[in-house]
Amino acid sequence: MAARTDFKRSIERGPGGPKVGAFFDVDRTLLAGFSAAAFMRDKFSTEGIDVAQTIAGIGGAIRFGMNQTSFPTFIEESSGDLIGLSEDELTEVGERVFNQRLVTEIYPESRTLVEAHQKRGHTVAIISSATHFQIDALAQELGIEHVLCTELEFEDGKFTGKVQRPACWREGKARAGRQLAEEYDLDLSHSYFYTDSSDDLPLLDIVGYPRLVNPDSELAQIASRNGWPVFRFQSRGNPGWRELAGLAASMSALAPAAMIGIPAAIASGSLRRGMDMMMSTYADLSNALTGVELQVKGEQHLWSARPAIFIFNHQSGLDAMIMARLVRRDVVGVAKRELKDQPIIGQLADLAGTVFIERGDRMKAVESLKNAEAAIRRGLSIMIAPEGTRSATKRLGRFKKGAFRMALETGAPIVPVVIKNALDALPRHAMVVRPATVEVVVHPPIPVDDWTLEDLDDRIDEVRELYQRTLDED
Repeated sequence: MAARTDFKRSIERGPGGPKVGAFFDVDRTLLAGFSAAAFMRDKFSTEGIDVAQTIAGIGGAIRFGMNQTSFPTFIEESSGDLIGLSEDELTEVGERVFNQRLVTEIYPESRTLVEAHQKRGHTVAIISSATHFQIDALAQELGIEHVLCTELEFEDGKFTGKVQRPACWREGKARAGRQLAEEYDLDLSHSYFYTDSSDDLPLLDIVGYPRLVNPDSELAQIASRNGWPVFRFQSRGNPGWRELAGLAASMSALAPAAMIGIPAAIASGSLRRGMDMMMSTYADLSNALTGVELQVKGEQHLWSARPAIFIFNHQSGLDAMIMARLVRRDVVGVAKRELKDQPIIGQLADLAGTVFIERGDRMKAVESLKNAEAAIRRGLSIMIAPEGTRSATKRLGRFKKGAFRMALETGAPIVPVVIKNALDALPRHAMVVRPATVEVVVHPPIPVDDWTLEDLDDRIDEVRELYQRTLDED
């Protein structure tokens, strides 16, 4: 993936302020692929296949593709099974599908573009032919206030099966854009529109800054003639041969890492030294082979106070590998018990002395943390994610007390490590690592000499706020 600065540069150099609009299409622009397919898969998995409705939907799609029906009619023919549902029920479906199937399909590059426009004070809007219940959760995730879309008809709070005319499609999108511009006094000649589809030419033609993301063939030709900028995002969707080859190579990197670690253990007479060498080497090789680069600010703080408790925010399955690459030696990880059962990584973590926590059993969890405290007293550092579990987004979860109580008991300082965008490389539930530059900020060690149990909650809140500020920074 190109550096984030590459996507932001032209926005930062352009006009700022709320009179500049930034419109974003959804499919293949903010999200990889087509969101409607995710809703269809969800329906089939939760309700099974309704043969009659499926045939009706396919027939509607064929007629629409042959220009025999309008877009609103196509939507109506495809959504007969939703008739009678309330707005709350439709919203619930939309939020479930987004959280389970779509949130990890957001292009990191598009997220960067949205954030860049927001930082310039632009009026940012999603403008899509989809309906509110399909895209409102996406807008909320990206912090986008304005959603312009196809509106459904409701009577007595229930969906009637009808679509309000005109739909937000083709000229309807241009109309919606003009209406927002009139309402908020936007200057369309200094506004942006990001889309992939030639269907959106009516709106592209009236903005000053057309921007094409993964354009279809017709739109790519028009872009070439008009000199419109084109972005090709490949960080989501089906992985290519480069990503698959990187995955295979990284899995094979364990053998050469072991060939370095085993002699180190023999020469030093220390299994710990050998495991440190193997884990750090494996992390280096794995990241390099999958195209993951680290951009680290404050790297000196990794070594200024040891033993220490290294805490990190937990976004991605890649986080542990990033931390192993950073801290490198004399460190014990704390992880959930389920990790121990994962092939290769689980066995490696066990050999490295990882302390596994039974999250459902408080007494066993407390006992496990005592083992971690014992490791600190032996001169080893601890590596732990205070959120406890991964998030599918960049949002911080609640910080649990375990790491901070450990600091109180041992007197070891806390070193906050903020991983800003590991999700770019490996989103939740994904198996293939994508090439990316992951930004990491290491803050100075925080001494805990004057901490007490009485003010522990306030101290934790202060540390969490430090993370939030860092994640919000460019």
